[in-house]
Amino acid sequence: MIVQRLTRDQSGASAAEFALVLPLVLILLFGIIDAGRWMWTYNKAEKATQMGARLAVVSTAVAGDATANPPTGLYTGYANGTTIIQGDTIPASAFGKVTCTGSGSGTTVSATCSCTTAPCPSGVTTANSTAFKNIVDRMQLFLPEVTASNVQVEYSSSGLGYAGSPVLPDLSPLVTVKITGMTFTPLTTFTLASMTMPNFTTTLSAEDFSGAVSY
Repeated sequence: MIVQRLTRDQSGASAAEFALVLPLVLILLFGIIDAGRWMWTYNKAEKATQMGARLAVVSTAVAGDATANPPTGLYTGYANGTTIIQGDTIPASAFGKVTCTGSGSGTTVSATCSCTTAPCPSGVTTANSTAFKNIVDRMQLFLPEVTASNVQVEYSSSGLGYAGSPVLPDLSPLVTVKITGMTFTPLTTFTLASMTMPNFTTTLSAEDFSGAVSY
């Protein structure tokens, strides 16, 4: 009799069914939350690159030294009195690409620049770490988790600029700010695994390369 009553007893059926369904419900719930977190982080990264590029085109360039005599890197004068005279536009073939990367954090950010596509002006590998840090600081206002090692600043040929400018740099390259190597950790993995996010890129043409702020 007792065995028959136990086999017919369904008082714990709801609890058993709930235990079977609960993991699936949690995975679905965390999946919805993760989708929102991914989109939120993606949008923040896009905005960070946009604001970084905006600052980069109007503030001091990372590659070169405007105070040197003569100026070096992106501040180098192109008027040579023969093939390019004062007032001429700078041909696209006169400049290749310079890539600047960073390392460190806080007040110890340092930058390194290299000529990745020739030709490049002399002194272009002289990196302005303060200028690079200013860009990273601006980007961190929108994406706090980004670090200097995640940021790249590229200067590439645009065919813009006039030789012999008495006020601004001769060259007006395209400035590309990138975020690379960012990772995202879904809640559904319980922080045991993370995924690499795509690269984020914004490109603008350089303006005055002077100062440290943008509006």
